[in-house]
Amino acid sequence: MPGIYIHIPFCISKCRYCDFTSYPGKIGFAEAYMACVYKEMKLRAKDLSDRVFDTVYFGGGTPSVIDAKLIVGCMNRLRECYCLADGAEITIELNPGTVDAEKIAAYRRAGINRFSIGLQTAVDSQLEELGRIHTAADFLQACELIGDANKSADIMIGLKGQTAEQVRASIDLAVRGGVSHISMYALTPEDGTPIYTDYLNGELPDSDEVAALYDGARSYLAGCGFERYEVSNFAKKGFESRHNLNYWKRGEYIGFGVDASSFMGGRRFTNTRDLDEYIKCILSNYYPVVADEKIGEEDARFETVMLSLRTAKGLDIAEYRARFGSDFYKDFAAPLKKNAAYLDCTDTSVRIKDAYLYVQNTIIIDFLS
Repeated sequence: MPGIYIHIPFCISKCRYCDFTSYPGKIGFAEAYMACVYKEMKLRAKDLSDRVFDTVYFGGGTPSVIDAKLIVGCMNRLRECYCLADGAEITIELNPGTVDAEKIAAYRRAGINRFSIGLQTAVDSQLEELGRIHTAADFLQACELIGDANKSADIMIGLKGQTAEQVRASIDLAVRGGVSHISMYALTPEDGTPIYTDYLNGELPDSDEVAALYDGARSYLAGCGFERYEVSNFAKKGFESRHNLNYWKRGEYIGFGVDASSFMGGRRFTNTRDLDEYIKCILSNYYPVVADEKIGEEDARFETVMLSLRTAKGLDIAEYRARFGSDFYKDFAAPLKKNAAYLDCTDTSVRIKDAYLYVQNTIIIDFLS
């Protein structure tokens, strides 16, 4: 079943590594913006009345920085406009420095049942270096407020001067907080962000050092009961992110808000990332779409392969045949032969071997040609 994504582009301050669409210092626009998000949901509803949505995801920015009543209102409008599956997974991203007991209670009353917490690292000096507004203690306090609900933590590797022991300490802190899911991402220094200067100055770990941190963390996570199910995602059994799994299975999703992307009916379309333009479009009853394309069969095949090979289970041969009416081994004979040493190939599936999943991009690119 398809998913719903809502982009909340507000935050207190921009982290040094952040390249996402967010607007620090514009929290005063939050109420007007969310009113437009509600209206965009209504505009889209007539075309999506036949869909039952299994997941909802509030991302950002920092969704937890805005007034909780706006999140509650968004959930109310979603239920008015769309059919949500029984037991739908409803996630909100939050920064530990922006929540309190009242906010968490409001989220839970609204039906939010999964909390994605931006830990990043257990080392306070590294949090400060990244421009985060919280401390390790704030993370534990947020986890205590959330209680026994489904919790996920983000952990970042490849930080300046980061050691394997510090990565393990971050995992230990997440475990102490009672999380059942950990997303572990390598820092990507994007051009135009402040941390890109650190990269140019050679102050960040090189790719081999980051790979070593990843391999050590993967082994440590396994010892803590977290199974890798996608290159950057680890979960205790039964706690995999259904919303993200839908992306990797190339399922449908609809996005609301600035810079939100959608994939519906074989088309991929993206909203403007300009806040003023988004509001003007919605108030004029226009979709705020700036890019829209029909995905052809060749691209669909590659996307299916690319997304599937990011996961630990890999690509299902029968599903590929049912979707495209052809044999995967014949369609991609050349890249399969070239990368045979890195792949586990059977009659039912093709997957990248565990030792090479972290460097899957260098393997997957061969399937594009």
